[in-house]
Amino acid sequence: MDSCDNCSCSSEHKNKTKSEYDKIWWLVAALVFIIPLEGLSLFSVDLSLWFKLPVFIGIILVFGRGIFVSGVKSLFKLNFSDINLLMTIAIIGAIVLQKFEEAAVIVVLFGLGEALEEYGVKRSQIALENLITNSPKTAELKLGNKKVAIEEIKIGDITIIRPGDKIGLDGEIMMGDSLVDESMITGEPLPKSKLIGSLVYAGSVNTSGYLEVKVLKESKDSTLNKIIQLTGEAVKKKADSQKFIEKFARYYTPTVTVLAILLFFIPVVFFHGLVQFWLIQSLTILLISCPCALVISTPISIFSALGNASQRGILIKGGKVIENLASITEIGFDKTKTLTIGKPEVTDVIPFNGFTKEEVLSCSAGLGLFSEHPLSQSIVEEANNKEMPVHGFKNFQSLQGRGVIGDCLVCTDIKHCLGKIDLIENQIAGVKIESIMIQEKNRLEQQGKTVVFLGDSKKIKGLIALADKIKSDSKFTIDKLKDLNVRSYMVTGDNNGAANFIAKKLGITEIYSEKLPEDKAKIVEEKSSKNIKLAVVGDGVNDAPSLASASVGIAMGSLGSDIAIESADIALMNDDLKLIPFLVSLSRKTVNKIKFNTYFALGTKFIFLGLALAGMSNLSLAIFADVGVTLIVVVNGLSLYKFES
Repeated sequence: MDSCDNCSCSSEHKNKTKSEYDKIWWLVAALVFIIPLEGLSLFSVDLSLWFKLPVFIGIILVFGRGIFVSGVKSLFKLNFSDINLLMTIAIIGAIVLQKFEEAAVIVVLFGLGEALEEYGVKRSQIALENLITNSPKTAELKLGNKKVAIEEIKIGDITIIRPGDKIGLDGEIMMGDSLVDESMITGEPLPKSKLIGSLVYAGSVNTSGYLEVKVLKESKDSTLNKIIQLTGEAVKKKADSQKFIEKFARYYTPTVTVLAILLFFIPVVFFHGLVQFWLIQSLTILLISCPCALVISTPISIFSALGNASQRGILIKGGKVIENLASITEIGFDKTKTLTIGKPEVTDVIPFNGFTKEEVLSCSAGLGLFSEHPLSQSIVEEANNKEMPVHGFKNFQSLQGRGVIGDCLVCTDIKHCLGKIDLIENQIAGVKIESIMIQEKNRLEQQGKTVVFLGDSKKIKGLIALADKIKSDSKFTIDKLKDLNVRSYMVTGDNNGAANFIAKKLGITEIYSEKLPEDKAKIVEEKSSKNIKLAVVGDGVNDAPSLASASVGIAMGSLGSDIAIESADIALMNDDLKLIPFLVSLSRKTVNKIKFNTYFALGTKFIFLGLALAGMSNLSLAIFADVGVTLIVVVNGLSLYKFES
């Protein structure tokens, strides 16, 4: 679909990337050429002017044209806080003093710093650009078998997705089955099996079978479109530290520029100082004052962290979220569909009165076939998984909230009941409830399990216990957070027994059970009032109030859930719990990088400013103080792309 458009966009993107790489390598080559000559200059080995003039002026013109053009424009606008203007003044001053090596080094290092900075920002936008470039532009309607723009397709339309096609809009499979690659949305590398009734998402790729998909959302409301919008907004949102640094730089640079002018003017005019000496000191201050490293210290780290997260299927809404996450001390977890799968499974089958487990399960599954209740469906699934024969039934009747009854076509006694123990007592006259049955029921319910009984017209045949299964990575996540000194608590609408059983298995000691959505939000407010930095993790539906109230809201399994993406600060598109401790580690590492970069840039500048004011600095040291520090800051920030917890 739209292969030509995507091809041309992809080709253009590759050409831009190649151009950036070429520019960086040319600058590196120029730097390798210049450094030995600068070294000779420092040791007073002066090269011939006829050699230096064409070589260094050529390097300055090739790599410094953009700096000069921008600098001259800023001069006419009297914008003395522009980095390029300060660089232009410093380069011209160095040339006037015939410090050609220093002028060339200034140009090349500054150009390399800008190129690496541009590369870093570009890397942070790759995920967003790929989403936009690769998002489908058309879809094939079943009615008329024609391709139309996805903006023209309405909810309820049936689209045809052929093998290899991109899915244009969020929808439900009405016909066919296939493996669908959702890596663009979730970051998961393996395709997922999709059957009739399965949900599919715009931007994912149908890898094999023919599908007919009923559209559930228009283009503007699709999961992919929301991700694109929010990712774009995240890149624009600035962290608090970035806002402070930019405000600081606006006042800092002009102040130091005036100081540099005074440093030249006062000694020369009033104290008959040497013009060349104090001009060098003044130019040195101009170079040092350039806030390149300071201004880039926060965004390069934030962009790198956002890029790292997006590659793993994590949507983070801006740098402020990363700063907030780095300071959290507690995380509240919803139970169902967050720590647990959210689907009951059979854990125990206990027969009574001489019946076998196989008989109890086969007969219960026969009754369960007629029920849409999740417990009944899980019993049927268990029987199918164990390849047991399912008994046939007739005269089926569902009793809301209590169980099901029907006539078995296999067993000797026809009438059967499956449900709560009081249903058995009401439906079977004179049935004997033995103490062992009550003991088993109480024991299993204390483990957080739901217990249903199977009985015929004379006696109870057995019981089946079901429980919500704990996710395989829940225990790892809680343990890893403990290692990071982050305390976990659990909040759920489920009963106290189920909550305590799950919490005990995971090592969680603070439990809130039988809570409504508004209760969950109240817990967050109470903790926040005690100055506890808190994150909340939930499935994004009934957890929306608490997700919005917490310092950081993290939505799990947010595919297709608009409220999850909108309410939370972070959306884990692939439902991977292990990413939560990774996010905490990444955010802390990012904040530490920002602090190091900021303190290193400021500290270096103040040290060299002091040396310059004392007349003990030179242009070479100033180059290191500005451009060299910028390179260190950029490389340090970019290292977050490869961060692994």
